[in-house]
Amino acid sequence: MKLPIIAALAATLFSSVAAADTIKVGVIGPMSGPFAIHGKNFKAGIDAWLALNGNKIGDNTIEVVYRDVPQPDPAQSKALAQELVVKEGVQYLGGFMFTPDAMAVTPLLKQGNVAMVVMNAATSAIVTKSPYVVRTSFTTWQTSTPIAKVAFDGGVKKVISLVTDYGPGVDAENAFKAAFTAAGGEVVESIRMPLATNDFSPIMQRAKDSGAQGVFAFLPSGPTTLGFVKAFNDNGLKSAGIKLFGPGDLTQEPDLPALGEAALGMQTTFHYSVSHVSPENKAFIEAVGKAIGNPKDISFTSVGAYDGMYVISKMIEATGGKQDAEKAVDAVKGLSWTSPRGPVSIDPESRHITQNIYLREVAKADDGSYYNKETRTFEKQGDPGLAAAK
Repeated sequence: MKLPIIAALAATLFSSVAAADTIKVGVIGPMSGPFAIHGKNFKAGIDAWLALNGNKIGDNTIEVVYRDVPQPDPAQSKALAQELVVKEGVQYLGGFMFTPDAMAVTPLLKQGNVAMVVMNAATSAIVTKSPYVVRTSFTTWQTSTPIAKVAFDGGVKKVISLVTDYGPGVDAENAFKAAFTAAGGEVVESIRMPLATNDFSPIMQRAKDSGAQGVFAFLPSGPTTLGFVKAFNDNGLKSAGIKLFGPGDLTQEPDLPALGEAALGMQTTFHYSVSHVSPENKAFIEAVGKAIGNPKDISFTSVGAYDGMYVISKMIEATGGKQDAEKAVDAVKGLSWTSPRGPVSIDPESRHITQNIYLREVAKADDGSYYNKETRTFEKQGDPGLAAAK
């Protein structure tokens, strides 16, 4: 007879405390499939942290256990998280590329006495679903709000919003609209595109016909962003002088070689660029480049995982290796450090990360490669979306 989940989790709790010399961290992410570049970056960021800091916290050894969710699948994510907690005895969960997957796991945390570190999933509400959730990534409200000011200050007064129709896309739409209309701009139309959309030509025609001077766009990082930017150019929007704005998901570094001239000059706001200039980022890029194999594959998800391991290390340190999710999370409230992305901290009230957001412009280097050039810093940005999530 199968034990009820709560009994199984309790049994696991006692056994894991007894064997606290090895502390397991379960990481769920897309290790295969169309979003595999991000799972690869989760692992590379974690490997880089371990290479620079070692796998020992006091007398305890960290062991990372990975599970693959190739694309958004809340049921599979919940089942894998349950397996990691019950069968593997993990004390910490991390990763989570997609919001629905992270949301699905939160009900397990209290039962399992497990803290969860969100290393990517970007919907504001995730941290409100359990007191055992900490974020080391970003939210779409956080990265989409500053670009509204950039657009308005640049002379764009009418914008059409084009976003993928799921949690982060809706957040991005609401964030941009709130900031843009507050500045005096007008969102002439808001279009939500199904996740499976791959033909953007009809949408681009609607954008051209809308009378907008600019397009605000959000799509999940991956294959569709390439098709979207290509369609923007092929349908004559760029040549017509219509400007394209969005958070940095649209111009992630692994996609820049394929985007090429199509993305040149495009402005985005984001929490991290591979080109960020700092000693911390230089060391990080060297370590993560070795871990990932091809430095051109480095993306923003690696830094969320790298910093996630730093936070987990502080949790382990504070609990002495014992399984105590509440104490672990309490220990990192207010924690601040210098990340490869710049100065960051964990807000003691929300458990969300406070960080700089950078305005970047796609530029061409002397060697002909393309990169996100940071041109402006919006310092110490919290998450405006938390108020909307309540």
